[in-house]
Amino acid sequence: MADTIAAVATAMTASGIGIIRISGPKSREIAGKIYRSKGGKKRIENVPSHTIQYGFICDEDEIIDEVLVMVMDAPRSYTGENTVEIDCHGGVLAMKRVLETVVKYGARPAEPGEFTKRAFLNGRIDLSQAEAVIDVINAKNEYALKSSISQLRGNIQRVIKEIRQGIIYQIAYIESALDDPEHISIDGYGDTLKGEISLLKEKLNGLLDTVREGKLMKEGIKTVIVGKPNAGKSSLLNLLVGEERAIVTDIAGTTRDILEETIVLHGISLRMIDTAGIRDTDDVVEKIGVKKAVENAKDADLILYVVDSSVPLDENDKEIIELLKDKKAIVILNKMDLQQQVTEEDLKEKTNHPVVAVSAKEEEGIEFLEAKIKEMFFEGNLSFNDEIYITNMRHKAAIEDAKRSLELVENSIEMQMPEDFFSIDLMNAYEALGSIIGESVGEDLVNEIFSKFCTGK
Repeated sequence: MADTIAAVATAMTASGIGIIRISGPKSREIAGKIYRSKGGKKRIENVPSHTIQYGFICDEDEIIDEVLVMVMDAPRSYTGENTVEIDCHGGVLAMKRVLETVVKYGARPAEPGEFTKRAFLNGRIDLSQAEAVIDVINAKNEYALKSSISQLRGNIQRVIKEIRQGIIYQIAYIESALDDPEHISIDGYGDTLKGEISLLKEKLNGLLDTVREGKLMKEGIKTVIVGKPNAGKSSLLNLLVGEERAIVTDIAGTTRDILEETIVLHGISLRMIDTAGIRDTDDVVEKIGVKKAVENAKDADLILYVVDSSVPLDENDKEIIELLKDKKAIVILNKMDLQQQVTEEDLKEKTNHPVVAVSAKEEEGIEFLEAKIKEMFFEGNLSFNDEIYITNMRHKAAIEDAKRSLELVENSIEMQMPEDFFSIDLMNAYEALGSIIGESVGEDLVNEIFSKFCTGK
């Protein structure tokens, strides 16, 4: 029999309400030892399931806090077990005292992710939905949240089960034919199977095609701001962030190290990285900063190349323009409030990238930059009604493994190998996809996944 666990399920900070969750076979018994109704007549052990009771948490004759207690019997609870949730006052001390009292009377402190782990082990959710729980908690933008909720609703589970159903049908057919060749013929089956494999691979490729956008939703777009010294890179960062995060002066080379901030534009996270101005220099420290700027630009999802419109282009600009080749980039023509030495047409011709004219000083043109970024990465069209985005790299690896196994089946068909060779690789593909929803995973992997959760979830 599983033991009974307890933890604070809300943030340990000053707030209006705090929740202590108890889950396990002795939940009602433990709550009954410490709960007192206002009139002293109601006992938690006897109240109906899925009801809320008002009263007090007590340690013998000492009143710890005034509370609401929610009782949920198995299997209709988050964990699938008997569960009691105590809504107490949200002060850190109040929550701590209530939890200590719960533990004193028989519960064990829960490990990180143990409530969700029990929900998985009790069949309330699959592994992809369990992972979506932590993604919902950690979501940093609107799109990441919507994607995680979609996964939590079982959208990935459904498509994976559909693909696995197609695979297991073929395995069953082969095994039946091998066991009963007199009644089930496999003549010409290789050509039929090849067509089915092609359809299955098409579905897997469709999932893999979403990985890039899924990664950007979850982790944000690594956006590196580059340009010559005094082009206005730090001013642009401050404007986008909404506060003075980078030091801005008229002295060239003020920014010498990497400064990173995360902002959200139209529901999209941008991991903004301000870099040192790129130019030839004999200053040892500044040279290190320039090197870091170039390295970050090469690894960026998006480069914002800031150009001072009042200064002619030079050799340093040519070096920066080389960094933009084969990269997603937007050229920002800054200081449009000054007399222009560089035009939008000049930059479009030299860079082959979109150009947005702004004035960081006057805070003009930023809305056009925001719209261009959204159009460039998401085509402005993410509705999340039925779309599935693969945001978990474990899922990506499993899908790739399944695809490779199906390709081995195709090779076996081409080489006219015996049909039992088909079954081996089909089963490998079936199990690889099963690892996504938790139907073929080891205990070590399960423990590793749930160890990343916060305590109380």
